Amino acid sequence: MPHTVLVTGGAGFIGSHTVVELLDHGHEVIVLDDHSNSSPYALDAVTKLAGRPLAAVYRADLRDRGALDAIFTSHDIDSVIHFAAKKAVGESGRIPLEYYDINVGGTITLLRTMHDHGVHRLVFSSSCSIYGDTTTVPLAEDEPAGPTNPYARTKHLCEQLLADTCARHGELSVIALRYFNPIGAHPSGLLGEDPTGVPNNVLPYMAQVAVGRLTELPVFGADYATPDGTCVRDYIHVVDVADGHRVALDHLDEPGLSVFNLGTGSGASVRELLAEFSRAVGREIPHRVESRRAGDVPVLIADPSRVATAWGWRTTRDLRQMCADAWRFQQSHPRGYQPL
Repeated sequence: MPHTVLVTGGAGFIGSHTVVELLDHGHEVIVLDDHSNSSPYALDAVTKLAGRPLAAVYRADLRDRGALDAIFTSHDIDSVIHFAAKKAVGESGRIPLEYYDINVGGTITLLRTMHDHGVHRLVFSSSCSIYGDTTTVPLAEDEPAGPTNPYARTKHLCEQLLADTCARHGELSVIALRYFNPIGAHPSGLLGEDPTGVPNNVLPYMAQVAVGRLTELPVFGADYATPDGTCVRDYIHVVDVADGHRVALDHLDEPGLSVFNLGTGSGASVRELLAEFSRAVGREIPHRVESRRAGDVPVLIADPSRVATAWGWRTTRDLRQMCADAWRFQQSHPRGYQPL
């Protein structure tokens, strides 16, 4: 059944891809984004890909209760997918108060507004970083949390406040998706990752090196206890992540908080990712090894069996496709979404 969905952070990397999936499956979509780390041009690509318009777009801060009240008053929203947050591990250590204010404060404001307007269905964009520095491979959802940086702690705290809110308000149904490392782009090349300023994540940094916007990729740490010394991550195609959020809407039928991993169940090191992206580009990407970055952990790989059992859902795209799609977007958008 089609829903009217508010997507917070809907112009961002994962949010914009999710909006395409929602529109493709008949949902009406309202986007809220302050464009602090996204481009409004991404939404032009979204509507072009979907072949239909968004119900509405609002530029506002999620913490602005008045703006949120106006949105919920103007639309008959029945579900929310909540992406809006700051998301960089390294940056979170430099400005922790801003991370808590935006990530946790914004979620609190959203929950209060939803409650006041009788909206009780929420898909929350969580993170595998909640698991922290663990030796467990792969990671299942019942693994104890051990966040190692302010960003991860904000996501863990949001999950806790969601659980407490569900316990207090029995009508609230929440699915928290702990996705692992999303990369790639829409296969059309029209939609991809275009961070503001210098990228904080490895693949968009590689892509900007490949088009000459940056000189070389910093590899943070080559002395981890991994096969080649660099960090190992479970990279997942952004379109798979988007599809997981879209499918989650169909499973908001039980009150309370449910938690699911989204991942492939296999890992790739930074060096392996660099080699695969270099193959997509057709030449080696310049890089340099630097010291470890505070807050990084050696290995994060998902156990995706819970969501496979519960929903019959699995990822469908491999690392080669992730790199090829990311490069296709970057080639066609050498300066990102900004007009040439």
